[in-house]
Amino acid sequence: MIVFLNGSFVPEERAMVSVFDRSFLYGDGLFETMLIANGIPFRWSQHLERIERGAALLGITLPFQAARLWEFASKLVLDNQMPNALLRLTLSRGVGLRGYSPRGADSPAMVMSLHPAPVLSDALTSWKLATASVRLPANEPLAQLKHANKLPQILARAQAEQAGADEALLVNTDGFLVEGASSNLFWIEQGTVSTPPLSSGILAGVTRLVVFELCQKLGVRFQERNITPPQLVRTEGVFVSLSSYGLAQGVSLDGHNLRRSDVTLPLHRAYVELVQRETASA
Repeated sequence: MIVFLNGSFVPEERAMVSVFDRSFLYGDGLFETMLIANGIPFRWSQHLERIERGAALLGITLPFQAARLWEFASKLVLDNQMPNALLRLTLSRGVGLRGYSPRGADSPAMVMSLHPAPVLSDALTSWKLATASVRLPANEPLAQLKHANKLPQILARAQAEQAGADEALLVNTDGFLVEGASSNLFWIEQGTVSTPPLSSGILAGVTRLVVFELCQKLGVRFQERNITPPQLVRTEGVFVSLSSYGLAQGVSLDGHNLRRSDVTLPLHRAYVELVQRETASA
C-alpha cells in the first residue's frame, strides 16, 4: 500500500509521523473519510469544506491547497490501483512544545491513505443497533467537526460489539438519541424522514446532507426533531447514513425488532445512483 505523507508517496511501512506529533499525543487534529467510486472522490468539495472549516476553528493551516490535494488523491488512487475504496485524510497540528499549548506547532502534518470499501449495490445493508451508555454533550460546537478526539464513539462501538450489534447509537445529555458512533441517525414517522438537529450535538455528516437532497428529489417530507430510545422503537423505520455504505437499515435496537419502512430502499437506491452518476461524470 502506498500512502501520501506530507507531499510524498511512500510504502505504508515507511509512512510514519513523530511520536511527539500532537494528534498522537492529544488528538489535536482533524480527519475526513470519503468514498472513492470509479476513481473519483464522492462529494470531495463538501468534505474539503468541512476540514477547512475545522482547521480554521482550530487554528491549523492546511499545508496544501484543495486543488493540490485533489491531484495527490488522484495519484494515490492510481498508484494503489484502487478505483473503489475509502480515502482517509488526516490533518495534525504537528510537533510542538510539550503540553497543551499549541505554541511552536507550525508545521502541520497531512496524511492520506486508502482502505477497502463495501461494494455499493441496490440491496440495503441491515444492521442491529444498540444504545450506548456513553453520553454526548448537547449543544456542543466541536461535535460538528470531525476531530481526532473520538473516545466516546470508540467506547460506544465497543459496547455495541459486545452486545452483538453492528452500530452504537449515542444519547446526549438531554436524553435524546443523536447519532451513531460512525453515522447519522434517521427514522420515518407517517412517511416523513426525521433526523436530530445539529444543536443536539451531532456531526454535520456529508451523507446526511445528501439524504436531505434525495428526500427533496423523491418528494419525501423531511424534518429535524429530537427522539428518545423508547420512541425510536415505535417508529415506522430506522436507518443510518455514512460515507462507506450510504444508507444502512436498522433491524433491531437493543434486541427489540424495528419496523422496516418502504421509504428507506428508494432512498438508498437513489444514493447509489447519485454516486455512480457524479463520479462517472466528474
